[in-house]
Amino acid sequence: MAMGEAQGTAQGEFWVETRALARAPGHPFYQRLNVLLKQHGFDEYVAGQCAEFYAEDGRPGIPPGVYFRMLMIGYFEGLDSERGIAWRCADSLSLRTFLGYGLDQETPEHSSLSRIRHRIDVETHAAVFVWVLKVLAQEGLVSGTTVGVDGTTLEANAALRSIVRRDTGEKYQEFLERLAKASGIETPTREDLAKLDRKRAKKGSNDEWKHPYDPDARITKMKDGRTHLAHKAEHAVDMESGAVLAVTLQHANLGDTTTIAPTLEAAKENLEQVAADSQTADAVGPGGVQEVVADKGYHSNASVREFSAAKLRTYIAEPERGRRRWECREPEQKAVYANRRRIRGVRGRRLMRRRGELIERTFAHCYETGAMRRTYLRGQENILKRLLVHVAGFDLGLVMRKLLGHGTPRELANGLGKALLALFASVVAAIAHLARITSADDSCQSPTGADAGRLAAAA
Repeated sequence: MAMGEAQGTAQGEFWVETRALARAPGHPFYQRLNVLLKQHGFDEYVAGQCAEFYAEDGRPGIPPGVYFRMLMIGYFEGLDSERGIAWRCADSLSLRTFLGYGLDQETPEHSSLSRIRHRIDVETHAAVFVWVLKVLAQEGLVSGTTVGVDGTTLEANAALRSIVRRDTGEKYQEFLERLAKASGIETPTREDLAKLDRKRAKKGSNDEWKHPYDPDARITKMKDGRTHLAHKAEHAVDMESGAVLAVTLQHANLGDTTTIAPTLEAAKENLEQVAADSQTADAVGPGGVQEVVADKGYHSNASVREFSAAKLRTYIAEPERGRRRWECREPEQKAVYANRRRIRGVRGRRLMRRRGELIERTFAHCYETGAMRRTYLRGQENILKRLLVHVAGFDLGLVMRKLLGHGTPRELANGLGKALLALFASVVAAIAHLARITSADDSCQSPTGADAGRLAAAA
């Protein structure tokens, strides 16, 4: 018997008919999402918004609708890098169908995604985010009256060992060696440098150090306790539906009382654009943002007073500060006491519970299962471009959950699996029930031993 050749080494057909290529029926989630996008004119809208960034002649480029769909796939599939998004789109028949590409067409590479991202400005990405908010408003998922704000840290694509001094551009190792020589150690060892570094105070100051390739990143402590270069993402969330009304990216070393103002301003501007559209004007509350909900990190005398002056009702958790002194600070006292009275009420306690439920859920979906906890881009403008479309995918997931009952393809697959398992269990239970009924009927129809004896005697 001769040794056969592997199938991969055999010469393929020179010509293959298009109708002979393998075809996928498409994923039901992405099929319904495409119907939703076409129903609201997504491709026409983004094409009009991005027309100025494309030349009128030359080689045809990647349509803007494909670019934004691929960034949304990053959220729905939990892909952290654009390289991973490009690979998955090229490999999956369902995603090819979602993007409108056949097997005889090449899907965009990650370098093409990067080029388009650099070409299209932040304002256009923000306009796409507002377009998604209008879709949510038409589905009754945006109110905007009560807004919750919270932030989280995103690990930057930068290493601490690569930081340099802002004034001289000196690396950290070189800086330590210079300090060691200045202290009298001519040839310092690694142990000498480590000992010298331990004795230094405030050695990780953002005022003195920066990363040479990502100057926007800041040295900060992450959620898990590690110190890393990071960025701060902050969400403004509708406390009725859980929709993200605005997302901002700011320096990680800024306090919550500093970053809340730009986030609330962005939420107000987005809601104003939604209210300006005739199709969604009735969905947004007539007074805009009226209430602000936040945790105790956002509480300060100045911030609560500013919210009160802006006619905003605050439900901000108050940290334990002991006995307060209010001499010559009557406006702050009045605002703090009013906030304290509200958070201790029934509505305040309910909003505090919903804050932990709704806002933290957006972080879990966007950054944990959505795989954006670590950024693979550098520069806040670049990161914000992808972040806006990434969070827009989360908002579209709320619409899909209303239409299909599931907000992501994985959730739909798990739901179908559970439904099939429940159906199988019900079938097994029905068969067992029929078997018990049949055995009971047989026992009733067949005579017992005593009855059989009496029947024989009577005969």
